[in-house]
Amino acid sequence: MLKSTSEATGLKIRSHVLTYQTEAGPQFIDITDNVVQLVQQSGVENGFVVVFSKHTTAAIAINENEPHLIADMVEMIERLLPKGHEYAHNAFAHSLNNGEPPNGHSHCQHLLLGSSETIPLLDGHLTFGQWQRIFLVELDDSREREVVVQIVGE
Repeated sequence: MLKSTSEATGLKIRSHVLTYQTEAGPQFIDITDNVVQLVQQSGVENGFVVVFSKHTTAAIAINENEPHLIADMVEMIERLLPKGHEYAHNAFAHSLNNGEPPNGHSHCQHLLLGSSETIPLLDGHLTFGQWQRIFLVELDDSREREVVVQIVGE
């Protein structure tokens, strides 16, 4: 799981890649416990953690892990940028005859959510609010996703 490690003048950098199998979008996958475990193993006490999705159709978001709220967020994403809408990307993807699914909606949804979150690290702990959790948000079809977690500090 460890991709690279660097230390220079007391600064530590720990980089990891987490892999998840998603089911379908929109899907909110709580990855907080995996990130916390990496922080605990890192030996970094103070700094920050970057959580980054390597995909343009899967996002990273911080919010509350409450089932009704997640249902509201899924409904909002689907209402704002519905899968059934006509997107130029879909026509382009199909014109190439490359097997790419029509996923213009998931690229546009990603634009609203973003690729990463940065969390301050203080005394070996992520400085979350009481209810905050980190989510990998699948916006497209089922597939394997990679999330980079980079821990930087001393």
